[in-house]
Formats: sequence, C-alpha cells, structure tokens
Amino acid sequence: MTFSIRQLGVKDAAAYRAIRHEALANHPEAFVSSAENFAQRSDADIRQMLETLTVFGAELPDGSIGGINAFMRNDAAKERHRGWMIQVYVQPEHRGTGMSKALVEHLVDHAKDKVIQIHLGVWAENEPAIRLYQKLGFETYGTEPRYLFVNGRYIDEHLMVRFLDKAPGK
Repeated sequence: MTFSIRQLGVKDAAAYRAIRHEALANHPEAFVSSAENFAQRSDADIRQMLETLTVFGAELPDGSIGGINAFMRNDAAKERHRGWMIQVYVQPEHRGTGMSKALVEHLVDHAKDKVIQIHLGVWAENEPAIRLYQKLGFETYGTEPRYLFVNGRYIDEHLMVRFLDKAPGK
C-alpha cells in the first residue's frame, strides 16, 4: 500500500472533518468527543483545530486521507516536557498495512525535539492498538476505570507513555 504521512493544514479541513467524523461515529467507545457534537462544529472551528493541534494524515495516492493522529502539548512551564498523542484513527480497510505504525512513528519523530515523553489513552478493550503501542515502546502506567459511559456501558481506558529520553524498557 502506498501512502505518505504529512501534516494537515486548513486547506485539508473538509478531508479532516470527514475522517474525524467517521472515527467518532464508528468507534464512540474510543473517543471523548461524540460524532453528534463534532458534526455541529463550524468550518471555522475545524480550521482553528487544525491550526492549534499538529494533525498528521496518511494521504493515499488519490489524495484522500486514510488515517489521522494528532500531537498536543501544553506550553505551561510545569507540563511542557510531555505531549499527547490523540485522535488516532485508521480506516478499517487500511488497518494491517503499516499505516497505523507509520502515523505513530511520524508523530514520535515530530515530538522528539519538543518533549521528553508522549502520553496516550486507549480503550482497554482495543487489543490491536495496545499491541501496536507496546511494539513502538509505549508502556501502560495505569487504567482509568469507567472513563467513559457509552451506549449503556462503562469504558475503561489504559494510560500509556513512551519516554523519549531513555531507551525503551529502561
């Protein structure tokens, strides 16, 4: 499969809106935001999000976006050493192709000169994602019980971290 990873900008607002809405609609247990709330966001809100967050997309040869993730960092003095990987989603037809791994590795490479650790939260039942993150050096440091309430049930979330200033497993 051929794709390239690039940072999305305001010109990508429509493509970002489409894939982000797809992620929220198809996997409500995996995200804090809901598809319904996201659908109500204005185009200006979407453009602002693309300017505020560092959003990466896996662009396919036809120009469409097959997957996304985003990097977020708080600039407060006490927190600027750590960043967050959020909004991770790859369309089902692109899973198992290396796209997810490429998106995560691209984000980690981007973050290396900005933070010393990257955090993420992942639905505790999403075994494929957890295995991928573990292979890429992320370690679980806690579980947030009943993190979300979705479709009549509670969803636990694993909290994971990858330290960029030391070798994996140390």
